[in-house]
Amino acid sequence: MKKSRQLGALLMAAAVTAASLQGCAKSGGNGSADTQGTSAPADQTKESASDNAPAEPAEAEADDKGKEDGDPGELNIYTWAEYVPQDIIDRFEEETGIRVNYTNFEANEEMLAKLETSGGGEYDIIIASDYIIKIAADEGLVKEIDKDKVPNFANIDPIFQNFFYDPENTLTVPYGPGIPLIVYDPSVVTAEITGYDSLWDSSLQDSLALMDSERVVMGMTLKTMGESFNTEDLDVIRAAGDKLMELAPNVRVLSQNQTQDFLLSGEVSAAFLFTSQVVLALSQSPDLQVVYPKEGLGFGVDAAFIPSQAPNSDNAHAFLNFILDGEVGAQISQQTYYLCPNKASYAFLPEEFQKSLIISTDDVPNGEFIQDVGPEAAQLHEELWTEFKAALD
Repeated sequence: MKKSRQLGALLMAAAVTAASLQGCAKSGGNGSADTQGTSAPADQTKESASDNAPAEPAEAEADDKGKEDGDPGELNIYTWAEYVPQDIIDRFEEETGIRVNYTNFEANEEMLAKLETSGGGEYDIIIASDYIIKIAADEGLVKEIDKDKVPNFANIDPIFQNFFYDPENTLTVPYGPGIPLIVYDPSVVTAEITGYDSLWDSSLQDSLALMDSERVVMGMTLKTMGESFNTEDLDVIRAAGDKLMELAPNVRVLSQNQTQDFLLSGEVSAAFLFTSQVVLALSQSPDLQVVYPKEGLGFGVDAAFIPSQAPNSDNAHAFLNFILDGEVGAQISQQTYYLCPNKASYAFLPEEFQKSLIISTDDVPNGEFIQDVGPEAAQLHEELWTEFKAALD
């Protein structure tokens, strides 16, 4: 399909850039990396000052905690491990004096449970996936962004706005847009891999790596049945759970972090990976084959938001403004290997990377978002996923 061809060029171009970066990238959480980012070439200049407003800590709000006179205070970030690169955190601390406390979760559902328990009051910045943000927002756990405190909000590329989880663009900042894909080693795999359904082939026994993502893997299974990721039909979801159990003999690895490493090491011969992990795998092994599943693509956005009762709201706004700076955004994209949602960053990206990340509105979501399916279907997904993981032990 048109989408597949365009994204193929996108990923391969990004892979070329990834291979040229210094250091050894490693994915974490939703596929982050810890290579050093590349700054703008010498003949390129920053966007105007209005496009890159400095990330200064705002005046303290009455409810900001942990501050004394002259103390800029703290920022509590909650996301996947290493998803915000350490050099980005270091730079933010250096520029603002704000101390960053970084806590990680393994799964979106874990994050939501903790957010609900705390009433939205323990963390200042959370980076999570779109569908779970929608649930949190519906529960009143997401704070509206004060755009006067985030002048760099204008840097967000409009093609990454107006999505279902934030239709008015008042709650979130896009951080990591991407599309999960199948990658396999053609020197080992004998089966023809054309889509999700190919992963059930018996020749892949004990040779498949999957991301540890409940709704993504269940969604993949639903797609093999001709169903939507977001069906609320409980009978259909149960049937998908039964079919997923049939995949268990093929699954050797279930991991959220650095899943591509199992493919690169030869421990598995095929994998279903996040965008960043696909790019990292291709950068180190260009002979790997990428499959755009015939059943249809998924598309998702990890985004940053401020919890409703964030203890350091001003510092959270300062951090959002910081990551939306053009140069900072480019550094993040080159280390996480996701599509770049910051139009002010394009001038700071190397040419190959720039070509791969500046995409038109036609290039983004032909894929289907994972969305909230309601409490009953969500509970069934969780039960079936728990059974599937137990079958892998």
